[in-house]
Amino acid sequence: MEIEGSTSAAGCRFAVIVSRFNAEITAGLLRGALAALRAAAVADVDVTVVRVPGAFELPLTARHLAESGRFDAVIALGCVIKGDTMHFEYIAESVSHGLMHVSTSTRVPVAFGVLTTLNEQQAIERAGDGPGNKGQEAAAAAIEMATLMRQLPKGRA
Repeated sequence: MEIEGSTSAAGCRFAVIVSRFNAEITAGLLRGALAALRAAAVADVDVTVVRVPGAFELPLTARHLAESGRFDAVIALGCVIKGDTMHFEYIAESVSHGLMHVSTSTRVPVAFGVLTTLNEQQAIERAGDGPGNKGQEAAAAAIEMATLMRQLPKGRA
């Protein structure tokens, strides 16, 4: 038996969490994610957008939304740019591990659309309109995983 996720968002409900920190960058990620969700929808797609202060707040918010039972997938969007201190490493690692834990513990897909770049130019390139927008890529992964999870047999809780 082979099971494969679909690229259609029909009937799926999505939560998009977007960080306000580095707002110019995350606005581009959000535009890309929403464009991908609209493009994949047969009818109007059900999307809830939630804004949080920064990337560090993404895992807690993702957990709350995943546990609500209202969403087939959560898309986390943020941007952490390396500076002169260890802050970048702590935040990037905490956020990535936190989001992975939310996904595995709730069984709700959480797509990782958090940029972790060495400089602002790299972030701008990854949040621009068109191909290569990481928000768009995260939404595509969320769509595929949401449809895949609907097809997989239910396991023990």
